[in-house]
Amino acid sequence: MTKDINIPTNYRIGIPEGDDKERIICNDCNYIHYLNPKVVVGGVISFRKTILLCKRAIEPRRGLWTIPAGYLEENESAEEGALREIDEEAGVKPNIQGLLAIYSIKHISQIQIIYKAVSENQILNPGAETQEAKYFLWDEIPWNEIAFPSVIWALKHFKEVENKENFAPKSNPEN
Repeated sequence: MTKDINIPTNYRIGIPEGDDKERIICNDCNYIHYLNPKVVVGGVISFRKTILLCKRAIEPRRGLWTIPAGYLEENESAEEGALREIDEEAGVKPNIQGLLAIYSIKHISQIQIIYKAVSENQILNPGAETQEAKYFLWDEIPWNEIAFPSVIWALKHFKEVENKENFAPKSNPEN
């Protein structure tokens, strides 16, 4: 466990009974506060033969292209969160076709759940976290300006299953 985290004075860092990892524990009631990975949800959205990308207006990787995605909120299903994030970032309400990928990004303690989805039109209304939203033909995707490796993984898997009704979700590619 990272020792430089701020914990309230009525909590301590310790190993709970029956556990083998350090946790944050309440001194008063022994409640255990688990530090769990963050869940990111989003989608690869297509319209006809184009793919939606959003240019990031926020850090990290401001000014680079990504798929519309963001953090899952409490009391949301993964699909609900993905649809909300897609709407917030691009102003699109697509139809989800299936689970495209689940990625484990261990070095930042993040799980990414990515869906394959289709938009019924090309109307875009980017939100505050997006500088620009645009549909690209496959050969026009700005590969040198993609924000994160997992976006490249998702786009490549999408291309493999683009015309398939039934497809299996992918996980992190082998190194």
